[in-house]
Amino acid sequence: MKETEIAYVHGRRVWDSRGRPTVEADVLLESGAVGRAIAPAGASTGTGEALDLRDGGTAFGGYDVTRAVGHVNNDIARAVLHMDAADQAALDAKLIELDGTPSKSRLGANALIAVSMAVAQAAAAAAAEPLYRYLGGPSASTLPLPQIQIFGGGAHAARRVDIQDFMVTCPGAQNFAQALNWTAEVYRAAGALMAESGALAGVADEGGWWPAFDSNEQALEALVRAIEKAGRRPGTEVAIALDVAASQFGHGGTYTLGLDKKELDTESMVALLAGWVRRYPIVSIEDPLSEDDHAGFAAFTAEVGSRIQVVGDDFLVSEASRVREAALRGAANCVLLKPNQRGTLTETLNAWKAAQDVGFAGIVSARSGETEDTTIAHLAVGWGVGQLKVGSFARSERMAKWNEALRIEEALSVRGSFAGAAALGRSKR
Repeated sequence: MKETEIAYVHGRRVWDSRGRPTVEADVLLESGAVGRAIAPAGASTGTGEALDLRDGGTAFGGYDVTRAVGHVNNDIARAVLHMDAADQAALDAKLIELDGTPSKSRLGANALIAVSMAVAQAAAAAAAEPLYRYLGGPSASTLPLPQIQIFGGGAHAARRVDIQDFMVTCPGAQNFAQALNWTAEVYRAAGALMAESGALAGVADEGGWWPAFDSNEQALEALVRAIEKAGRRPGTEVAIALDVAASQFGHGGTYTLGLDKKELDTESMVALLAGWVRRYPIVSIEDPLSEDDHAGFAAFTAEVGSRIQVVGDDFLVSEASRVREAALRGAANCVLLKPNQRGTLTETLNAWKAAQDVGFAGIVSARSGETEDTTIAHLAVGWGVGQLKVGSFARSERMAKWNEALRIEEALSVRGSFAGAAALGRSKR
């Protein structure tokens, strides 16, 4: 009997940052080591994502997870009993086989990812190592460049602005802690500017300010002012990153910007965003076109990809085959990695390996419905991804992850390094 053999699996219903049910899993090994993980949930989701299993009906608005939790405690627990937690690939293959559907719809991606992450946590505990070192070994020493939301919009803020995330990233920072310090000041400055102008409407799902702007571009202008008010140089020290989440307002090559009262075709949408890139210190744009607009993604990447990072989220859904296809099309140069989009850590890691093979950058990302689980901070460091996105600089489900990365940086001390601006994706011409 191996010490890393799985002795017991237990699932329970817990609650996410929206007050909705989600799945937590505990995994106990024969050595006594325990791993725990919680499944997050997205609001803006790609059609190719693995599916959470929800109960439907009237309880909790149909979001209850009693069936998914039941699968953890029954089908999954029986199937993985006595498996070796140190063999993550075999464990995840068993979960995929057990579910038997491409979308993870039978057992639920929320059930599968909670168990997959908990097994990794248990194996790390058995090795008496933090998860990042267990995953990456002694070479896991690079802290990621953070992308942090300042203004929230889109599906995270009742579509008050069309663009989902107005974020900052700190290419001029010397270390992870300094990047957080600078972002904290920008976040505070942005809130003060919004309050002074009467444009502050609250806080969005991921902790960013919920602004009342008259146009989408006005948010960019306000973000530049906030960077300057915080005493930082726009572009060189603190730059802008956007998550357009275009699939939320675009389909079939038509994009409807409600705030701007415009309907654009693909060519006009590419021109709009390319114009923003010329006028503002933008270094990264996520999902600039809708997930069904492959030609648009390629056109936008050809237009600006040598200068900025073009990120695929709904477009790539953390799937290795889509990353490889996008590279062949010249569409995007960076993949967003969300473990619950696929349902297992192994599939998510395969997407990152495919990205490395084709020269794409990567960003490990949280979801809008989050918890105190800090696994993704360890994935970013352990897998050497180089960038981390967890939402804004407020709310404990976000700060838990930023704070965990701070602890990792402190633990690494002089052995650690900061990915910085070099982590940003660029297309080679």
